[in-house]
Amino acid sequence: MTIHLPQGPYEPRATPLDLAPTGAPLASRTVFSAAHVVADPYADVTPDSPAAVDWDATLAFRRHLWSHGLGVAEAMDTAQRGMGLDWAGAEELIRRSAAEAKSVGGRIACGVGTDQLPPGPATLAEVRAAYEEQLAVVEESGAQAILMASRALAAAAKGPQDYLETYAHLLRQATEPVVLHWLGPMFDPALDGYWGSTDLDRATDTFLQVIAEHPDKVDGIKMSLLDADREIDVRRRLPGGVRCYTGDDFNYPELIAGDDRGFSHALLGIFDPLGPLAAHAVRVLDTGDTKGFRELLDPTVELSRHLFQAPTRFYKTGVVFLAWLAGHQDHFTMVGGLQSARSLPHLAKAYRLADELGLFPDPDLAESRMRALLTVNGGTR
Repeated sequence: MTIHLPQGPYEPRATPLDLAPTGAPLASRTVFSAAHVVADPYADVTPDSPAAVDWDATLAFRRHLWSHGLGVAEAMDTAQRGMGLDWAGAEELIRRSAAEAKSVGGRIACGVGTDQLPPGPATLAEVRAAYEEQLAVVEESGAQAILMASRALAAAAKGPQDYLETYAHLLRQATEPVVLHWLGPMFDPALDGYWGSTDLDRATDTFLQVIAEHPDKVDGIKMSLLDADREIDVRRRLPGGVRCYTGDDFNYPELIAGDDRGFSHALLGIFDPLGPLAAHAVRVLDTGDTKGFRELLDPTVELSRHLFQAPTRFYKTGVVFLAWLAGHQDHFTMVGGLQSARSLPHLAKAYRLADELGLFPDPDLAESRMRALLTVNGGTR
């Protein structure tokens, strides 16, 4: 039956892709999905209140990702760190998800930041102490640590040397190799000039110097700059044994496929809605079938670029919207009220693109929920 979207009439597909969990592990690439959190829609909160999380639904979504062989990157920006989820909520999320991972044998890595610091200027010593506190929480939980970019460090650092000294201190504290995360200003404007320079070539040199000086403490890097050429350049300059996890939600198929000089693993927000399809594609790649891998993932790029279009930091709204349409949660409510951050036409296009890909396990459910959203937010036409 035709559904009338803001862009025009659309005929939803009748059947989804067959993407049931297989239980087979991924072999040729290490793949993490940065997972969203599910809000409690019945909590009496305001956008300024601490996050009210539906823990059962949040953990169920992580079990869904693990069932397809994906790792979970927890308490990252996809989980609305700094955009609705404060450190108290993130700490509980880390502890709960790490315990859940142990119970099902799932792989998990968790974000370490400085978001417990109060608003306003912080000293470098305070930044280091905040990082250390969160690193201890993640390591105590048994999860791998991801050292996230810090707004407080970006504000406090006077130049590259402050980054070199801060990260050297943290890496010496880490008991196991960590993932270093370079999040670009398109995801968080407060991170402009990270690594001590707005000149990306100079920033890249500082980033690589940190790794070169501590290769035994760096499992890998996650680059989220939406710049495939820069990622490839950095990937080729990494010390042996240090992985590159692409965070490029615009160019991930080509970066994961790689070339005769290497490839990227993945730690991606888009693999939240694409989880089952992404896992299937990587299993095809495991057989050496790069062409088949690209044929599966290349068509998803239009959806990803749509969700991550500027202002990119609001991609979380589309991710949670698709989780609702797919039946992973019973409502379209987000912590911090972020469900209002994208327009009805934007969400309607996301529905159409996802439906065309066959991402919804129950297309009828997705259609009925899309109709309800159109009725409530757009009236009838």
